[in-house]
Amino acid sequence: MSQSQKTPNDLPLEDTGLTKAEPANAPKAVGRSRLLLIPLLMFTLFAGAVIGMYFQPPGLRVFFNATGLEPGAGTDTPIAVAMQQVAAQEQVAVISEGDVVALGRIIPRGDVISVATPSGAGDARIAELRVAIGDEVDAGDILAVLDNLPQLQSAVTSAQAALRVSAASLTQTRASNTASRAEAQATLDRAQATADVAQSELERVTALFERGVTTRAAFDQIVATATQSARDVERAQATLSRYATGSEIVQADIAVAVANLDAARATLASAQQDLDRAYVHVPERGKVLDINVRAGERPGTDGIIDLGDTTQMTVEAEVYQTMIGRVTIGDPVIVSADALAQDLTGTVTAIGLEIGRQSITSDDPAANTDARVVDVIVTLDSDSSPVAASFTNLEAVVRIDAGRTP
Repeated sequence: MSQSQKTPNDLPLEDTGLTKAEPANAPKAVGRSRLLLIPLLMFTLFAGAVIGMYFQPPGLRVFFNATGLEPGAGTDTPIAVAMQQVAAQEQVAVISEGDVVALGRIIPRGDVISVATPSGAGDARIAELRVAIGDEVDAGDILAVLDNLPQLQSAVTSAQAALRVSAASLTQTRASNTASRAEAQATLDRAQATADVAQSELERVTALFERGVTTRAAFDQIVATATQSARDVERAQATLSRYATGSEIVQADIAVAVANLDAARATLASAQQDLDRAYVHVPERGKVLDINVRAGERPGTDGIIDLGDTTQMTVEAEVYQTMIGRVTIGDPVIVSADALAQDLTGTVTAIGLEIGRQSITSDDPAANTDARVVDVIVTLDSDSSPVAASFTNLEAVVRIDAGRTP
């Protein structure tokens, strides 16, 4: 067979092997290239996320505005800034040029009073509210009326009637004793007159009997009559003595009537005192800051009305225990808050004697809420107090110029 007539199967093996190997190795090379793209993609996404969270470029902000999402899991500040605030919260206090900075709240002088229902009011409900938010009230004024008023008024009316009955009984007892004494006196006078006549008749008959003019029977009859008349006088005197002033019988009757009258008076006083349970009175002068119930509702444990003396506003600041040693009475203070149009000024007037847990915290969920603090009371100046009168319980930043008492 000539060379030109060779079939394809007779071609060199080397060429055939090379031609078939290239398609078999090509997919493996492409797979390795794709695997190398995964780390690169993850790094790119991570770097983009960090850059976006830190710098928040305009495009990302447009995305947040369109979707309604907020950076930093709902905070209003970038995450990088929020982390700085968390670090600041972990510090015990912020000191700048000798100042002590603490969180505080604006309160009226003496704090807010939650006026509750009177003791013993039970399950009484509010029947009438006589004040509104913002009203100025004086001590003793009626804030509200409870629905147990008719029942308590009925008890007072009943006690008043019982008192009148007891008073009438005492008058009747005294009048009865007076009449009985007068009757006993009349009986005594009549018996005495009869006894006097019988004695005179006895003396006359005795003289006649001694002369033999009268009989023994007539004489004995006169003696018996005189003796009986004397006994009647003694009995009348004994009866009269029962109604004499100071006797045991009269004193006992009067004492019982007087005791009944005193008991009736005590019952009336108790009923009148119970009547106050139907009214909620103002404990001290102040302004009505809030009303927690409405007519028809049963008062809760929070009280029915919040009351405060806003004529003098103060600030309750919570100073960290490590910084309280720097604060002294009379230190000047500057109070600031976003809601205030201007900074307020005042002085430290009281420092607490007990260390407790922090109760005033910022809105940051990452803030420290378990710090140990001491309450410091700041009395605002005469110019700042009226400004703060409408901001009870407003959270503020208190800057104490420690150690610089004017």
